[in-house]
Amino acid sequence: MPFFEPVEKMDPKHVDLERARKSLREELEAVDFYQERIDATTDESLKKILAHNMNEEKEHTAMLIEWIRKNDSVQDKMFDEHD
Repeated sequence: MPFFEPVEKMDPKHVDLERARKSLREELEAVDFYQERIDATTDESLKKILAHNMNEEKEHTAMLIEWIRKNDSVQDKMFDEHD
C-alpha cells in the first residue's frame, strides 16, 4: 500500500488508521459491486448468495468504523455530533 510520505516518518498509529480507512473504502466498494450484481441477475438462488455476501461486507464496514472510532477521537466526536 503506497503512502505519499515515507512510512518511516509517520506515526505507526496514523499508518494503521490509514490502513483501516483504505479497508473501509474497499468494503464499501464491494457492497456496491454486490448490489449491482444482485440487481442484474434474474437467478433467485444466485441473488440470495450475493445478498448474503453483500451483508457480510456491511458487517466488515461496521467493524472498521467501530475500530476507527476507538482509535480516532475526532472522528468519533463527528459520529456523535451527526448521529
